[in-house]
Amino acid sequence: MEKLLETIDQLHLEFAKRAAPFNNWMEGAMEDLQDMFIVHSIEEIQSLITAHEQFKATLPEADGERQSIMAIQNEVEKVIQSYNIRISSSNPYSTVTMDELRTKWDKVKQLVPIRDQSLQEELARQHANERLRRQFAAQANAIGPWIQNKMEEIARSSIQITGALEDQMNQLKQYEHNIINYKNNIDKLEGDHQLIQEALVFDNKHTNYTMEHIRVGWELLLTTIARTINEVETQILTRDAKGITQEQMNEFRASFNHFDRRKNGLMDHEDFRACLISMGYDLGEAEFARIMTLVDPNGQGTVTFQSFIDFMTRETADTDTAEQVIASFRILASDKPYILAEELRRELPPDQAQYCIKRMPAYSGPGSVPGALDYAAFSSALYGESDL
Repeated sequence: MEKLLETIDQLHLEFAKRAAPFNNWMEGAMEDLQDMFIVHSIEEIQSLITAHEQFKATLPEADGERQSIMAIQNEVEKVIQSYNIRISSSNPYSTVTMDELRTKWDKVKQLVPIRDQSLQEELARQHANERLRRQFAAQANAIGPWIQNKMEEIARSSIQITGALEDQMNQLKQYEHNIINYKNNIDKLEGDHQLIQEALVFDNKHTNYTMEHIRVGWELLLTTIARTINEVETQILTRDAKGITQEQMNEFRASFNHFDRRKNGLMDHEDFRACLISMGYDLGEAEFARIMTLVDPNGQGTVTFQSFIDFMTRETADTDTAEQVIASFRILASDKPYILAEELRRELPPDQAQYCIKRMPAYSGPGSVPGALDYAAFSSALYGESDL
């Protein structure tokens, strides 16, 4: 009997020695299998899948250990029953029970396929996110340079010194047409960006462009083409109203470009001073300050090409130029003190007519009729006495 009790005691010790670490392993496995994960790339989820597959590969060995531990307890019960020994089969050296081991093992087996499914679902989501990234990047990497190229084309066009202003205007109008037609690409990129936001994707290694970069560039492009067209319209009107030849306009442009050191379509005050000196002006500080109030009345610190033209023509024009412009409009208006939009459209080229209609203030003097435009005020402003 003593020998049997000693055998049972040894079996209890062996069970306790092996059941405790196995129980700890199962508890750790259950915790890992239920652990939440957050990944941001295919590589990260693949790493988790690889680790999970490695864990699954250890399950047969773990199951072997489980069966060995259960066999120890079964042996205890077998000895007690075979020899009708009146003692409890509970283990004095361990708090881990057979039922506890069975329950936890079943839980581990249940969690493994659940983890499989969640990892595969996340892998599919990351693949979808990667497709969104690549789709956005492919478009953004085309749109960004396109916008930059158009900006450069417009800049080159605005400083060119060959050809008539009308040719430059036609070229700018074609640029504007192309830009408007390109809007569909911006809208499509906005749609892809919306999908990316909804998928909570915040990084994209395939492009340096963000949607905000594209939006800012696009708005700048729209503003630049509109401003440049407006500037050329003004130059055409100034040229025609003040009797400047195209050759003179080209000379003005060549002088301006030469002293525009930054090549951004603007001269700073020192650039303009150097330009005046090169043309023979004897400039004291007071005289230069006076001139700057004419060409930079708002104190921006820069001189535009239009301001430069106005100054040059003001310096060289006869004193009756404004009156000549008013007289020309009076002829078009059949000697009325105002002119109508339809008269301008009938007598002037379409671009010039539209420019005048847009810039002329309403006439409110004697004999005014609906739609009457004040060509006298317009001509005075154009001549430089006030801002249009």
